[in-house]
Amino acid sequence: MLNDVKVNICGKEYRLKTSESPNYVFSLGRVLEAKINEIINSGSGSSPYGASIMVALSLLDDLNKANQKLDSIRNQTKEYVDEAGKTRVERDSAQKEIEVLKSKIVQLENMVKLKQLKDSI
Repeated sequence: MLNDVKVNICGKEYRLKTSESPNYVFSLGRVLEAKINEIINSGSGSSPYGASIMVALSLLDDLNKANQKLDSIRNQTKEYVDEAGKTRVERDSAQKEIEVLKSKIVQLENMVKLKQLKDSI
């Protein structure tokens, strides 16, 4: 269901149709207006339009950097999962080898006992 939301930013009303909650959209509008006003009030002589462009570029930069970090985290997680898989295979192989060695020890112990029995007769 789409919500019809009106947001005021820098004195201009914008009508949006969104699946997001109105409160969420209002909060985004307040943050955007605060960022625009911050640039306008910084003495840069920017108009609301120019300040909006600067805010948009800054937010795109933030988004791009966040996506790069996310990709890095995904790659690192994949490496960890791959390493865990290799370690699991190595562990399973070592456990099988331990079982084989335990079996050989039992066989050798039985051979020693049999030899001791033969020697005592």
